[in-house]
Amino acid sequence: TDARNTGRIFPFTGGSRFIQNGVLTPNQVKIYAILLFLSVIAGGLWLISVRGNGLFWIGLLGLLIGWAYSAPPLKLNSRGLGEACVAAGFLLIVAGADFVQRGSLHLSPWLMGLPYALLVTNILYINQFPDREADAAAGKRHWVVRLTPARAAYGYGLILGLAVLTLITLVATAWLPLPALVSLLGFIPAVAAARQLVAMADTPAHLAPAIKQTIAAAHLQPLLLAVSLWLSPASPW
Repeated sequence: TDARNTGRIFPFTGGSRFIQNGVLTPNQVKIYAILLFLSVIAGGLWLISVRGNGLFWIGLLGLLIGWAYSAPPLKLNSRGLGEACVAAGFLLIVAGADFVQRGSLHLSPWLMGLPYALLVTNILYINQFPDREADAAAGKRHWVVRLTPARAAYGYGLILGLAVLTLITLVATAWLPLPALVSLLGFIPAVAAARQLVAMADTPAHLAPAIKQTIAAAHLQPLLLAVSLWLSPASPW
């Protein structure tokens, strides 16, 4: 895909191009990837030894998602399931971080992490627009390839709307305290990005500002949520 990609927006889309630019050989990239996986596994095993075996299953799921996302035979991103993989993977990060601190599995981080996971999913989603032609040529049949750009643009708003609805529902059902609504402010950059994407879906070379806003939202919303939980008196969360 990267070799065919002439429409990428550096440094956000189109891969690192380390192989294409001759920085590293394919074999060196493979070795680097293996070393990264081994380092993650080593760190995970240490955390398991000090915090409990529940982390093993969270880590194992994360490794499986990372493999299944692009590796054969599953290649889930090529089958329209890449967004689900990203959402699940980043939700595991929230659940794993909670387990390290709490020492046990709890439902709350899985629920509270959903808006964040969906916002991160939109980073993948919007990044696929500049890469659309190259991905299609390489057989990566994600939803931005399957739909016309104009129709696919509304998928971003759908994911964003689901994130907003999830947060409001969690507050309404007392899974989150009322002050957590302040984290709705974190969605503002994503709303602006959604409008830009709808307007520029057919000219993805102009999407750099929208991509930056999407990344900003994925950082700002969980930060505001964390602050609201920290300031909540006698918080059970």
